[in-house]
Amino acid sequence: MTQTSDPDAFCAGQNSDLQQAVSRKLSDLNEYLSICRLILRNMIHSMTETALNESISHNFIVQMIPQQLAAVEMSRNLLTYSHDDPLRAVASGIISEQTKSIADMEKILPACGLLLNPPAHLCLYQIRMNQIMEEMFAQMTFPEYQSDINTAFMSEMIPHHEGAVRMSETALRYHICPELEPILKEIIISRQRGIRQMRRSLENLSNT
Repeated sequence: MTQTSDPDAFCAGQNSDLQQAVSRKLSDLNEYLSICRLILRNMIHSMTETALNESISHNFIVQMIPQQLAAVEMSRNLLTYSHDDPLRAVASGIISEQTKSIADMEKILPACGLLLNPPAHLCLYQIRMNQIMEEMFAQMTFPEYQSDINTAFMSEMIPHHEGAVRMSETALRYHICPELEPILKEIIISRQRGIRQMRRSLENLSNT
């Protein structure tokens, strides 16, 4: 085996490689977080500026679609930067599930929008939905972890999923179109499963 005759030069080379690796990692993290912030801003704008009407079914769908679209974009962003195979599998599952859910809701939107609700129900529903969205926006804007890409993704996606669960549970308390009910129940089941999975991953990372 060939060995360098200059230990100082060898160590300097090792340090240079390490510094370059750290620099690349920080650059990737900054790029990843910058894209996440853009996705979040677009989600907030779309969810809060969409046109609502006298149908809870309609209002839920037009606010949930941009919420789910953000999850798809966040997951694609994770796949671009992360090499963690288990988390990449989670992100791929999110893309598959929520892309289908978006398509299902877009399909039933015209018919569901014809089912109108009393003004009192609309008022109570939207007050609760606004509370849920504000809490979700705040938690995603200031996530618990941002030290690396994998923990940053989970720290944003967990409150995102929790928001979807609470939005769905709220809508199910009111009279909504029958075609929407199974979609909401599937949202609750799949997001709760994802929350448990990501919380376990965060715990495992914190214990290593």
